[in-house]
Amino acid sequence: MQLSMLLHSPLVLALAIALPGMALAAPATLPAGHDSLEQRIKACTACHAQKERHDAFFPRIAGKPSGYLYNQLINFREGRRHYPMMNYMVEHLPDDYLREIADYFAAQHPAPPPAQPSSAGTAALARGRQLVLQGDSGKKIPACIACHGEKLAGVAPAIPGLLGLPRDYINAQLGAWKNGIRRAHAPDCMAQVAQRLSDADVGAVSAWLGTQVASADARPASGIALPLPLHCGGVPGSSAQVAP
Repeated sequence: MQLSMLLHSPLVLALAIALPGMALAAPATLPAGHDSLEQRIKACTACHAQKERHDAFFPRIAGKPSGYLYNQLINFREGRRHYPMMNYMVEHLPDDYLREIADYFAAQHPAPPPAQPSSAGTAALARGRQLVLQGDSGKKIPACIACHGEKLAGVAPAIPGLLGLPRDYINAQLGAWKNGIRRAHAPDCMAQVAQRLSDADVGAVSAWLGTQVASADARPASGIALPLPLHCGGVPGSSAQVAP
């Protein structure tokens, strides 16, 4: 990325706000490492910390498939996803730079976060486990593992893992899809799934996933059996088997 573009990008402006004392104007000679990608993405890690916080709401993005991260940055830039800080930060960033950011985080593999305690009842956790591992054929809901991988670690290049995400974040994203606030490239398979879930189902899935811990060596799978249960616009090669 050219230095002139970098110095005027929303990402750097946000970084300057997050790190008091950093000058907005470039010095005559940049210190070694000043323009490294690690420096530029500090605005990202201010929220998307690689070390889990017990009060975390923001998702950990390290280790997610590069194609998935890139698609989400594009979705924020083009208004399919709505979170004001993210929309602002990526509004003017070019595709190549977003790809560079996605590739960087995809290559990071910190230790998995601990399981979250759950106040959900036994029946709710059992329902969540059923939906994740088996789905619900009566409601035409495929199992989460049918797309997100047997170990729920995601599938390269564009399907995210589900373990290690904060329970409240999962709940909020399923709710956003269910209510049309979050969108993806058409056909939006996750919107179809979320709209078939009851509010109780959303809570059950979120609660059960929050109690699970990924193995330390968990990585996105290199592939998955195709076709997927639903055609997903953001996943190359998927095709529908379940009627909308």
